[in-house]
Amino acid sequence: MPHRVSVITPSYNQGRFIERTIQSVLAQQFPGNLEYLVMDGGSNDGTLAILKRYDSSVHAVSEKDRGQADAVNKGLARATGDIIGWLNSDDIYYPGALAAACEALDSHPDVDVVYGDANHIDEHGGIIEPYPTEPWNSDRLLEACYLCQPAVFFRKRVVDRFGPLNEELNFCLDYEYWIRLAAAGAKFLRVRQVLAGSRLHAETKTRGFRIRFHTEINDMLCRYAARVPDSWLFSYAHAVLDEKGFPRSDKLRFPLLVSALSLRAALRWNRAISRQMTKTTGAWAMNAIRNFCRRKIVK
Repeated sequence: MPHRVSVITPSYNQGRFIERTIQSVLAQQFPGNLEYLVMDGGSNDGTLAILKRYDSSVHAVSEKDRGQADAVNKGLARATGDIIGWLNSDDIYYPGALAAACEALDSHPDVDVVYGDANHIDEHGGIIEPYPTEPWNSDRLLEACYLCQPAVFFRKRVVDRFGPLNEELNFCLDYEYWIRLAAAGAKFLRVRQVLAGSRLHAETKTRGFRIRFHTEINDMLCRYAARVPDSWLFSYAHAVLDEKGFPRSDKLRFPLLVSALSLRAALRWNRAISRQMTKTTGAWAMNAIRNFCRRKIVK
């Protein structure tokens, strides 16, 4: 039986990208029934004029919301499809994405969530790099968000069983959802096909507010895992120095500072420093001092 797929796009003032997002959805060669919902938060940048051009194919609602998670949840409440896709208003699907997701779910009726490969793309749609997608492993998921959100599709029963997105989150709402679903027993499957492009540009939340982004992730992981993995603590330390404009080219002070900030982050979130972190930061510090001494000798 052909599936009915509901694609939800939360939107707010992404007028320069949203038409490409819409076109990537409507261009899908999908044999089933497509329902496309755009939940706009009251854009004032020309988005509404673009949506009006597609009102025969897109069900758009424009009203004030409480953020991205609220917008997606409004779409989930309206969705009538048995399979859900969530595509942000600056991301795109590649041809065949919906068909590939449905085929995978048909072949594995016990699977709740499928995810494919993806690319990071620039403002013009050019490929920057492949997204670092990995094979499914729930333990590894706590150490790295290797699911690219626009390349994820899930059955509507997931929402009915496990609930919608956490509206208290602003930055890691997708990552928290995958972790929550996995912890509750949802089954995931990777599709070895490039399904989506995740756009990176100056206005993206993960680039513009990196300290807040990593702080929210670490707080969230404390709730789910009782311990933040070292990988996220290291990322937080690098984000602090990067956002403050401290140059990574400073081969002495940068390693020392990132080591100190990582240790401080471990005490903040874990109240303890792991043996591996002690070993890693110690190696960073020693290498920085050795390199500094060598330069002094050469001079």
